[in-house]
Amino acid sequence: MIHVTRTISIDMGEIQLEFTRASGPGGQNVNKVATAVQLRFDAANSPSLPDEVRERLVRLAGRRMTSDGVLIIDARRFRTQDRNRQDAINRLIEIIRKAAEKPKRRRKTRLTLATKRRRLVSKRRRGETKRMRRSVPRSEE
Repeated sequence: MIHVTRTISIDMGEIQLEFTRASGPGGQNVNKVATAVQLRFDAANSPSLPDEVRERLVRLAGRRMTSDGVLIIDARRFRTQDRNRQDAINRLIEIIRKAAEKPKRRRKTRLTLATKRRRLVSKRRRGETKRMRRSVPRSEE
């Protein structure tokens, strides 16, 4: 059982781990040992996630989420399979924690009276400047 928040826990059976050979550092070992980890989590059908968390997770995951609702996380940062596995699980926990946070509702800010006055004064000044640039009509005598 992976505890994500106080209310959300994920069963290890919901996570599929696949190991592949990774590129990068490791010397000859990189050609022999499957150290890279691909974690798959079926968020769309997971009973562990509340609906609102699932919706935010889809938005947060972006391209890491397939059209079927499966979240895929690739971990190949470390040389050992165990550290990559732990890294993938930690990244899954991190993204679900972010999705579990309810976004704060935005409250519209109101302009102060002084700000409105300053804006109107500057507009009047600008209009006056433009009016002064106009050509003066000639009076015919």
